[in-house]
Amino acid sequence: MSTKIKVGLIGLGRMGRFYLENMQKSGLWDIAYICDINPGIRALAKELSPESVIVENEQIIFEDPEIEVVGLFTLANFRLEQIEKAIHYGKHIISEKPIADTIEREWEAVRITEKSNLLSTVNLYLRNAWYHQTMKEFIEQGEIGELAILRICHMTPGLAPGEGHEYEGPAFHDCGMHYVDIARWYAGCEYKTWHSQGIRMWSYKDPWWVQCHGTFANGVVFDITQGFVYGQLSKDQTHNSYVDIIGTKGIVRMSHDFNTAVVELRGVNQTQRIEKPFGGKNIDKLCDLFAKSLLSGVRDPHLPQLRDSAIASEYAWKFFHDASTHDLPAIGDEKTLERIRERRRNMKNGYGLIKHI
Repeated sequence: MSTKIKVGLIGLGRMGRFYLENMQKSGLWDIAYICDINPGIRALAKELSPESVIVENEQIIFEDPEIEVVGLFTLANFRLEQIEKAIHYGKHIISEKPIADTIEREWEAVRITEKSNLLSTVNLYLRNAWYHQTMKEFIEQGEIGELAILRICHMTPGLAPGEGHEYEGPAFHDCGMHYVDIARWYAGCEYKTWHSQGIRMWSYKDPWWVQCHGTFANGVVFDITQGFVYGQLSKDQTHNSYVDIIGTKGIVRMSHDFNTAVVELRGVNQTQRIEKPFGGKNIDKLCDLFAKSLLSGVRDPHLPQLRDSAIASEYAWKFFHDASTHDLPAIGDEKTLERIRERRRNMKNGYGLIKHI
């Protein structure tokens, strides 16, 4: 590549720093600007990327004709306006999810981007995970027969209620929409029916654990379990994360410990066990796919679309709200929740800790 793609990053919180780090490593990107409204983060940005221009006003990035791509990594309540600006000023878009703070605004973002000839994508990181791609390829070979049952579980001691990301929604939306998306990706069609059960852990106003089961239009059944409720005050924390896919003839399954992922493929002709590094948020893959699509002029089919994010977000909200129409027990109390928050404020290593600077 003779030239690098000029990009401006807007928002350098937890996710923004992942993008910065991976773009710096790839060799495909010229990180011309970094924008953040927090003066402490702007000072950090200068340390992390001294060659970038650090700004407080995002408008400077949008109005620079040399900027080809904007990375939108602020909170969801800012994203629709930023997407509108990007389209107006002719910038390609990499966005965090959700792409706006309400379903109506998400679909507006889809509408305006799909009307343009600009490239846009969103971080639905599970689609780029080696383990999901390996399992889907095995399924498509016919090794497990007809796809019948999708079971997905992700429970950690992660983000505590009231701990930020309020515009991204409660746990089942903020995190769970990734699992709503990946189930749809495997099924290859749209959701048809669902029933959800939740629980208001520590008597918080919203359910912080939700399980939903139902069907897709092609008859595949699913259950998705997600909650940041998994032993927050345990002496030694752990988590439970797996995908279990059942066909008419065989199965594929995956589990991970955030360091190593283990995939088991048990088909009619092959049995394999694959153990490889987990891969994290796969930001490197998303950025590389986007850069190569932009440079070639051909969108890579593995690049998630903003429409995929809007669909996943909409159904995550539907499943979440369905839980509220059924018996919704409240177990635990505010005193325990405050102990959890206090512990997380002082933890150096843990699940989903908020980076304040």
